[in-house]
Amino acid sequence: MELSKTAEVVLQKRYLLKDEEGNPIETPEQMLRRVANAIAKAEENYGNDVKKYAKPFYEMMDEQLFMPNSPTLMNAGTELSQLSACFVIPVEDSIDGIFKALWDMAKVQKSGGGTGFSFSRLRPKGDIVKSTMGVASGPVSFMKIFDAATEQIKQGGKRRGANMGVLNVHHPDIEEFITAKWEEGVLRNFNISVAVTNNFFEALKKDEEYDLINPRTGEVVKRIPARKIFNLIVEGAWRNGEPGMIFIDEINKHNPTPHVGKIEATNPCGEQPLLPYESCNLGSINVSKFVVNDEIDWEWLKEIVWLCVRFLDDVIDMNKYPLKEIEENTKANRKIGLGVMGWADLLFKLKIPYDSDEAIELAEKLMSFIQSESHKASQALAEERGVFPNWKGSVWEKKGIKIRNATTTTIAPTGTISIIANCSSGIEPIYALAFKRMHILDGEEFFEINPIFEDVLKQLNLYNDEMLARIAESGSIQEIHEIPEEIRRVFKCALDIDAEWHVRMQAAFQKYTDNAVSKTINMPNNATRKDVEKAFMLAYELGCKGLTIYRDGSREEQVLRVKKKEDEKRWPKKPIGYIEPRPRPKITAGRTIETKTGCGALYVTINEDEHGIAEVFVQLGKSGGCAASQTEAIGRLLSIALRSWVNPEALIRQLKGIRCPSIGFDEGEIITSCADGVAKVLEKHLKGEYRKISVDLHGIKPLTEFTEEIKEEHKTKLIGGVCPECGNILEYGEGCMTCRMCGFSKCS
Repeated sequence: MELSKTAEVVLQKRYLLKDEEGNPIETPEQMLRRVANAIAKAEENYGNDVKKYAKPFYEMMDEQLFMPNSPTLMNAGTELSQLSACFVIPVEDSIDGIFKALWDMAKVQKSGGGTGFSFSRLRPKGDIVKSTMGVASGPVSFMKIFDAATEQIKQGGKRRGANMGVLNVHHPDIEEFITAKWEEGVLRNFNISVAVTNNFFEALKKDEEYDLINPRTGEVVKRIPARKIFNLIVEGAWRNGEPGMIFIDEINKHNPTPHVGKIEATNPCGEQPLLPYESCNLGSINVSKFVVNDEIDWEWLKEIVWLCVRFLDDVIDMNKYPLKEIEENTKANRKIGLGVMGWADLLFKLKIPYDSDEAIELAEKLMSFIQSESHKASQALAEERGVFPNWKGSVWEKKGIKIRNATTTTIAPTGTISIIANCSSGIEPIYALAFKRMHILDGEEFFEINPIFEDVLKQLNLYNDEMLARIAESGSIQEIHEIPEEIRRVFKCALDIDAEWHVRMQAAFQKYTDNAVSKTINMPNNATRKDVEKAFMLAYELGCKGLTIYRDGSREEQVLRVKKKEDEKRWPKKPIGYIEPRPRPKITAGRTIETKTGCGALYVTINEDEHGIAEVFVQLGKSGGCAASQTEAIGRLLSIALRSWVNPEALIRQLKGIRCPSIGFDEGEIITSCADGVAKVLEKHLKGEYRKISVDLHGIKPLTEFTEEIKEEHKTKLIGGVCPECGNILEYGEGCMTCRMCGFSKCS
């Protein structure tokens, strides 16, 4: 297997088996043999020769034609042997049901899987709880408990916890759900999506109201303008990409086993709608490998599709499931999800622009072929092994088609497996044609360039360090006019492509995909809310099953990467002078608020003068000790910053979400640390929750005119931020932040 420098790093850091000291004890080739041999053992169940299939399984991975999802690569042939990436766990409307789901989540995430939940069955906030004659706290409050639990679990020792939280648009708490992630740090281990219905969209188009329904009683409790809710969804997506939309009626329209149940949720990146307690095994074909002499080799592709379907069906048998319910439901439907990666590379090789009708037509032709051949391969397996147990009563049975797997195709995220395969991710455009990376093992800096584009530059005699440095400034070549226009037309990056083409590409692949498509609709920083609205409406009209939007630079956690000249303009090397805080007034007025933390009661005193907050005192209920000194320090630093005209919103964002081992609860709200408690008290104070007169957050005086200049020039050129593990670029694509240097992922 020919590995790039980045692939070597990812394999060593995340995939290869290690000894007790963390040293790899297998090579990449040995890893692939381990996986191939383990999966091929399933052939014994059907009287077949294991070696006959282990060899081609190994070869297609070694040649980087196909890669299974990460848990299969990590765990096949090991004691853990949990091979699935995606799970959906039901959340029932009872305290037992909620905490059963929490327990199930812990088991799944410990084994290396991501979890999806619909919280739509939970009664709304303020509804009656008959057993205690109390009132319900609502879905969002329980989501925070799931979030806190996920924070403490690292999936299988290798993968981070990831969740999808779904709420139906008809739930009475839908507004609270939509706005839950408007504050940085809240539900940080969740992607959230609103399950929107056809009824909702009909009301939206007619500018009418629609029903909010209490799931406990089934009664309509309120009618609300659809436009109001849609605008909130658009606002959230514009602000920070949350929430996404799931078109739940379109999903259930294509549910292959409606007699078994309705689909209510998806896995964390949205590409796999699943029934409760169902899992799915995914894998992706590197389609760029099948370009031979400027054409797609369809016969070769057919051969690999058939082999992949057999491989993924074998995975179901060799899987060790974290829960009995999941094993039963997975084996009853035997869903698999074969998808693609390297799509952008394929277009580069064929000299077809991503944003063109020709690319859309080819996408439909390619995915139609893969889906058709995967169905045929599954039908052949049914002749050999039998249909899936829930076949009777399914859509397939009604069509008279005997098939082994209820579904066969999914376009999944391929963040790290595409690194191993040395190709572009999924069906996304390329993130950047070239950028500078730092090798996390030895600290060496180097330029990484798309290999297809590298060959083009060499043919043009433009391949040199100066050109690479210019491209790496923004990742794009659209402003580099020494490169011919016809080359710039083909080699476009994600932000060079209009959002409409992103949506159309997703819809083209969705048209011939059994499950769903993981894709991010990337928008530039200056995209408007109207642009976001148009993308959602177009996706609905074109038959997508969901949509994720990300506007460049819209997340506080994103560290900006801009051109060097712009950096120097915004942050001059000479200091602009230090700011002296205004003196502490002789008389202040305020109040002290108590909040509960894991370290005990925390008392936050907020005093104001005529300019705003003048000082903050923070004291733990227990005196003395390191914790008490730390909280005193927080108060002193906040006081100095606030008297220096630092926007309190910025200070709150810095403190909020900081976690310590001792988590507390204050009136049902999770307090993750003393710093988090201070931030939440300060935030509530500024919102006026502790007093009648509120403070105008936007009335804070600016530091200098220079600060305003910085604000006006707040622009970004690249989509991602900085990886917290290796310091390289994070890419936002396929519904998640991913580092293509070390394999770090926010979602997996």
